[in-house]
Amino acid sequence: MSDPTIYSGLTQLGGRTEQPQSPEQAVLERVPNPHPGTQYLVRFAAPEFTSLCPITGQPDFAHLMIDYVPGDWLVESKSLKLYLNGYAMTRFDDAHVVRARIARDVAACTGGDIEVALRERSEFARLQVTDFAGEALDAQRLDITDYAPPRPRHLAVPPHARVVEEALVSDVFRSRCPVTGQPDWASVQVRYRGKSIDRAGLLRYLVSFRDHADFHEACVERIFSDVMARCMPQGLSVYARFLRRGDFRLVAGQPDFQVPDAAEHAAIGDGFDLARRNHGAAGSRVGVTFRRNCVHK
Repeated sequence: MSDPTIYSGLTQLGGRTEQPQSPEQAVLERVPNPHPGTQYLVRFAAPEFTSLCPITGQPDFAHLMIDYVPGDWLVESKSLKLYLNGYAMTRFDDAHVVRARIARDVAACTGGDIEVALRERSEFARLQVTDFAGEALDAQRLDITDYAPPRPRHLAVPPHARVVEEALVSDVFRSRCPVTGQPDWASVQVRYRGKSIDRAGLLRYLVSFRDHADFHEACVERIFSDVMARCMPQGLSVYARFLRRGDFRLVAGQPDFQVPDAAEHAAIGDGFDLARRNHGAAGSRVGVTFRRNCVHK
């Protein structure tokens, strides 16, 4: 579980907060980067970003995506949500000004390199939406009794397992927020190349997070690390797509299978994705992105 003391200095998470009326009124908060020695990507997507037209005062809407490589800090997501809400009552000349302002402020908060993309919502109407690709784990009839803490002992490779490349999907993942105790629901995709993983054991392992209290990123990191350690695949990616409880979605990734691009992760709606991927034995990258229970193909 994440060290709870790193969140003790936050003033907005877990409490009642007022909506800022401008970006200047908002306060971006941050927490220490839990993987300061690892280069990884954090991606936030806000599908309902809005500001005001500078001439007419009419609302402008766009799909906003923020990619950054953390330095010593991560931006705390609730403070980022409130900060972006501050643009709703503010007039801006054009999208370039908005992008530059957000990039400047988030870079100052995190100490990382930032990219900001704004796309008109009409661009996403042409995209098709699908569920996670892969073979379902949830139809198995199993006796399950482990619901916390996570039990990596369930992960195994059967004797004489053949080498495969496949994606396995569960839609029953549940964990709990360590701050509020509220449940977080997700679909999880495990894509790997290597000796076939025991599917009953993988489902038992995922269900063992059911009463586990930790943040989305930490859960995905834990799944990735446990599968790598216990099953030793040649390549691995883990995605978790969490239902949204705010205005955001999130994805974390470390590639063996290529990290999806911005267009693929420009999901519309209310969910939260995380992915953790691996390049086999060599270099790694983690990414975080927000999105709904869907993928754009």
